[in-house]
Amino acid sequence: MTTIKICGITNPKDAFAACDYGAEALGFIFFEPSPRHINPMEAKKIIQRLPRDIAKIGVFVNPEISLIRNIWEHCRLDFIQLSGDETPDFCSQIPAPLLFKAVPPAMGENLSAIDSYKARAFLIDSREQGKFGGTGKLSNWEQAMVIGRKHPVILAGGLNPENVGTAIAAVSPEAVDVSSGVEISPGKKDLQKVQRFIEKVRSMGAKGDNRIFNRDKSLSEAGEKFSERIKDETKSAG
Repeated sequence: MTTIKICGITNPKDAFAACDYGAEALGFIFFEPSPRHINPMEAKKIIQRLPRDIAKIGVFVNPEISLIRNIWEHCRLDFIQLSGDETPDFCSQIPAPLLFKAVPPAMGENLSAIDSYKARAFLIDSREQGKFGGTGKLSNWEQAMVIGRKHPVILAGGLNPENVGTAIAAVSPEAVDVSSGVEISPGKKDLQKVQRFIEKVRSMGAKGDNRIFNRDKSLSEAGEKFSERIKDETKSAG
């Protein structure tokens, strides 16, 4: 089945409702210019109370690696999503089983460029000047279909309860990612829309990889190694 990520979580009520309705993953945005930005302290308070089987994803845009490491340890994240213009070399500092990489629209369907990234899955999203996702505009579904022939794809960009069924039928992504399409205002979810969105995805019965957000053995091992590396580097710096 196609799995579901609700992104831009800023408060406990929205987080718990999304879990109750059946989302497999929640996204927390650690990019200050975003209207959906959440302070790591507040994110940690929410994450600590979430069910263990819910994937907790930290979303970053062109960050310093030190920021990722600090928030990873502080919030006890499961995955890292990079939604900016991060290079393959930068991304290689994060174990592939932990990483979701957003594909810049300018990269188009250049599979050789995409192949240079090592990631668990690729996020297909839309952009505007100065905005990295959360635009409410549809992403390039053709790009998603081409990339999806070779790599796991998470489809984002302008999805909502009315069009997500069409999107799944066209692209057959492993997962769908929604933020602005289920909001009252930036950072505040419309819980009825969240419920309708999830119900529509479930009604599709679409083929997908329901393991994409699972805490499998490879994820656990990668997470432990990443945390150990952070501790070793912290000791060396001290």
